[in-house]
Amino acid sequence: MNTVQPMYKWSDIPWRKLERNIYKLQKRIYKASRRGDVKLVRRLQKLLIKSWAAKCLAVRRVTQDNQGKKTAGVDGVKSLTPKQRFTLVNKLTLGSKVALTRRVWIPKPGKEEKRPLGIPTMYDRALQGLVKLALEPEWEALFEPNNYGFRPGRSCHDAIRAILNAISKKPKFLLDADISQCFDCINHNKLLEKLNTYPTLRRQIRAWLKAGVMDGLEFKPTFQGTPQGGLISPLLANIALHGMENEIKNLADTFDLKRSNGNQLGKRDKRKSVRVIRYADDFLILHEDINILNRCTEVITHWLNDMGLELKPCKTRIAHTLNYYEQEKPGFDFLGFNIRQHKTGKYTCGKSRKGLRGFKTIITPSKKAQKQHYKRLAEVIDQHKGKSQTSLINTLNPIIRGWCNYYATVSSQTVFERMYHLIFWKLLKWGIKRHRNKGRKWVVNKYFHKIGERNWVFATRTQGLKPICLLSHPDTKTIRYVKVKGDASPYDGNLIYWSSRMGKHPQMRSRSARLRLIANSIPAQKAKGQM
Repeated sequence: MNTVQPMYKWSDIPWRKLERNIYKLQKRIYKASRRGDVKLVRRLQKLLIKSWAAKCLAVRRVTQDNQGKKTAGVDGVKSLTPKQRFTLVNKLTLGSKVALTRRVWIPKPGKEEKRPLGIPTMYDRALQGLVKLALEPEWEALFEPNNYGFRPGRSCHDAIRAILNAISKKPKFLLDADISQCFDCINHNKLLEKLNTYPTLRRQIRAWLKAGVMDGLEFKPTFQGTPQGGLISPLLANIALHGMENEIKNLADTFDLKRSNGNQLGKRDKRKSVRVIRYADDFLILHEDINILNRCTEVITHWLNDMGLELKPCKTRIAHTLNYYEQEKPGFDFLGFNIRQHKTGKYTCGKSRKGLRGFKTIITPSKKAQKQHYKRLAEVIDQHKGKSQTSLINTLNPIIRGWCNYYATVSSQTVFERMYHLIFWKLLKWGIKRHRNKGRKWVVNKYFHKIGERNWVFATRTQGLKPICLLSHPDTKTIRYVKVKGDASPYDGNLIYWSSRMGKHPQMRSRSARLRLIANSIPAQKAKGQM
């Protein structure tokens, strides 16, 4: 790779070419890590960190693409010009001296308590982005398949689909747990020991961990934890929690489980009987035997103590997916979804090898998520009392679109209709308060119109112009989400799979080339019987 800086203007840099070159290196790191070739991994990581292309990409993502580009650290530097970006690219080198992290307290949604957010300097953010480019493919080859949080190519919907696959055929007991102050309590020595990287990079990461924070005018040292807000903090947290699923799978080998015919379960079936699904610091353990689940809880608690972590009692509960257990309601909330099984008749419960299942698994938006969504929409409507209808619609539409798209993969049509009903009456009151001397019928005729085949649409009415309409929750179509395959990763080189799944890929130059590659692969897949 060319590590000499070419004579480009910042806007003229061939970014697609740089992304392809860096991706090729990352793919080599992934495959070497998969083979266990540590020597090659370290050599390729050093090459990537020294490359000019990787430094440019890291600076661009921090100073251009990131939403925090206008947020300054303790040095007050923000909103860099193209000339300053080039200067920052030339300065990026690994070392052992870092600036302090500025701490800001942000409120948690729906709670009075606040979460500490660490804001590194622009230089440290760019350097963290550069280090992440090198570390991420190495650990993507090692991470467990049911770890879905803060990883490329994986999302909350993959975790929800994994839960559905685990409980759709048989009701199970569950441990719904949350780690108390995960980012703030990780043991530094244990983390660096697990990271096991080369000395220069180890010193740099250790310096970030030990840098300390400035909370207003007060300096606070950091003896443990990773400050939330840095680009590399989610990756380090995933590395710290890596091994949780394997620990439970190893414990499953000791289970004394038998089939219905009395035969002993094999090692593979024992491991499949228990499921661990983790998204960041939230995780679930599923098994049909409560005694085995209690044993798993003890093992996980001991395992977390070695990393300086512990379970949060108020957010940890044991329940059942179908029946009441010790006054605990069936089902649970996870990532904003409510997952529960309901007893049904023989015509709607589905069948299994042993006969009728007698239940049905239904996933809907949680009550808490519904309340938060309506509260946010109501606050926006109240803030637009003196503003135009166009301004209100343009503010509400992105919120509604994002919330509906997030829950479009589950059974949410009833919830969407309810949210539409609540927002309708809130908007009607908004119009009545604006025109106190007018009647309700006049307000309805002014703000609600017939658009196409739809009645009572909150939309603008301007002659000769296309009306601006408020998005309706029930208009969002429900789609079936396909979970990511096992331990697949965007760095594994499977262009067909990831270009069709993610919509883009660094090695695909254009959309037409991506579609051509997918089209050419279909006959081959049919010949192999994969379709």
